[in-house]
Amino acid sequence: MALDGEESASFCHPAWDVLVPARAAYLASVSPHYDEVFWDVAQRVERAGSLGKTDIAALVVWKRLSARTPWVTALMSLPDSQVRAITEQAVASVQDLGLSRGKAAQAGRGVISELPGFVKDDALASAILTSAAPTRMAVYDQHVQRAVNFLGLTLTDRSGRYGRYMDILDTLLKHSGGRSRRLDRARCRHCLVLGWEEF
Repeated sequence: MALDGEESASFCHPAWDVLVPARAAYLASVSPHYDEVFWDVAQRVERAGSLGKTDIAALVVWKRLSARTPWVTALMSLPDSQVRAITEQAVASVQDLGLSRGKAAQAGRGVISELPGFVKDDALASAILTSAAPTRMAVYDQHVQRAVNFLGLTLTDRSGRYGRYMDILDTLLKHSGGRSRRLDRARCRHCLVLGWEEF
């Protein structure tokens, strides 16, 4: 199912009935300190306007990803100034309020794909983009995909998935009926919304 038109409003209300309790259950299951690394990176991005290799490494740990991969070696072989030049463009893209949430996500994701290891998988790329705009972007990963599937929505892995995911979130937020304000953003692993971990 795609979320568009009047159907989206009628779909979103029951979706929030599932998402808000799932979010609360997730928050109850994790340490309130888990996201400190993410917020440290977000603060550095706010000051610097870009992410360096150290920031990306911190997000690898935060996402619990393996660093024993060829792309990490390739990334670490680049000068930090080159990584920062690329991420600076991505930061500007996701912070561009002249673009819709989905278009900003798509633009930022396109820029991040210039870095080694970021051509296809959206999990770490979305963490980078979310650290650049934590109240606008959200992390995408396998938990998100399961939740989207559970809700009966369509989100394929074809090019542009992260932008389409942000369009889904945008629609859910527009039709939240105030329920999105009940989510504790200070402890939100996926920063914008949603207890995807429960799915």
